[in-house]
Amino acid sequence: MKLLFEISSSGRRQSLLPDCDVNEYKFDPSLLRSEAPRLPEISEVDLDRHYTELAGETFGVNSGFYPLGSCTMKYNPKVNEELASLRGFTGIHPLQPESTVKGSLEVMGRTQAMLCEITGMDKMTLQPAAGAHGEYTGLLLIRNYHRDRGELGRRTKIIVPESAHGTNPASAVMAGFTVVSVPSNAQGGVDLDALRAAVGDDTAGLMLTNPNTLGLFDPGILEITKIIHDAGGLCYYDGANLNAVMGHARPGDMGFDCVHVNLHKTFSTPHGGGGPGSGPVGCKSFLAKYLPSPEIVETADGYGFSEAENSMGKVRSFYGNFLVVVRAFAYMLTLGRQGIPEASENAVLNANYMMRKLAPAYKIAYDAQCMHEFVMDIGPLKDEVGVNAMDIAKRLLDFGIHPPTMYFPLIVHEALMIEPTETESKETLDRACEVLLEIFKEAKENPELLHSAPNDCSISRPDEVNAARNPVLKYIFE
Repeated sequence: MKLLFEISSSGRRQSLLPDCDVNEYKFDPSLLRSEAPRLPEISEVDLDRHYTELAGETFGVNSGFYPLGSCTMKYNPKVNEELASLRGFTGIHPLQPESTVKGSLEVMGRTQAMLCEITGMDKMTLQPAAGAHGEYTGLLLIRNYHRDRGELGRRTKIIVPESAHGTNPASAVMAGFTVVSVPSNAQGGVDLDALRAAVGDDTAGLMLTNPNTLGLFDPGILEITKIIHDAGGLCYYDGANLNAVMGHARPGDMGFDCVHVNLHKTFSTPHGGGGPGSGPVGCKSFLAKYLPSPEIVETADGYGFSEAENSMGKVRSFYGNFLVVVRAFAYMLTLGRQGIPEASENAVLNANYMMRKLAPAYKIAYDAQCMHEFVMDIGPLKDEVGVNAMDIAKRLLDFGIHPPTMYFPLIVHEALMIEPTETESKETLDRACEVLLEIFKEAKENPELLHSAPNDCSISRPDEVNAARNPVLKYIFE
């Protein structure tokens, strides 16, 4: 399709404004452009058609099956969007007097309480803007803890399993720590012997996702957190995969000292496209004094703000992404104590259902009961007929299915990670399995068909590496 600049025609406008009826303000000439910006000139109807066509080229969770592993691209109830659009929430200002926003403060306070209950933590902050931001905030809790004990100079290392999310080591480095990687065992969990060899007097803590990025719940989790605690370190839980266990297992009961939760993955904010997000951080009571300030507390006069003396200060402007919190609050109230564990049960059921239907054809990287996602290893198929994970992912586009996560986790070299989520029907899962099995058959009989895929989309295979390294971010006029 053509760009707006390409359909621009000189002199065309979308609306006529009345003559200005107030005195014109004269800016200092040094602040003004020497000439007007070169913007598209286009009629309203042509602009409307352009964006309608563009929207038709966009694939979202409302378009079809979107099994993007570890990202939880699930359908979210529209009622939560409506509640987050209420004027009483959207029309307030963060600098209003506290007494005028008691309802919004109550939403935040009650959300914190529910998240504490779900995660097994004692205190929660809603300030962090997303998951990686939450990781960084949690690591600052660990840093402040060791600083106040006079051990920060010695405890410099954060242990991160090799199956972790890529943001984990990045966040640890940003917080001033050195990263130590530990390998997985044959079952896909943390190698306990390697972990014991890695810990010592220099261990500040551990970052762990459970279930991990292979979709596996680590049976040695209590021993893992004990090893870290015995060494004097703290345990941080990456809550990216919380939707697999919420209502059934709590990080706080597994031995974790702090945790972040992705509201935009687990609790009903549409995920993807760069935002919006929210990454609340919870902790045990001994770390609560370090949480970002201000805190939201319940008083005799309703909910209000409180400044903590030993707080790390703000980690984000004002109080976090409030409307994301509203959506999560509505979602948790709607599901309640019965619905929240049911959602995780369905996520696990759907993943295991798909995995078992595909296992006769595709190699499952770790062929055991999975949680909310599973990883297929396309390596054997590549060795046999030359079809790789990218080929299969591209071919899925021809069937109207968004590809799963490719080449992650890194410990499976030709990985396709599938997460069907709890919101998909059996009929949708059956069709997805039929398509994947058909593609497997095509790979055996006509591998060239997959090498050229997608064959029915508006474009086939762009030069993605070049596009990432040399992006064209502006229109080049002739």
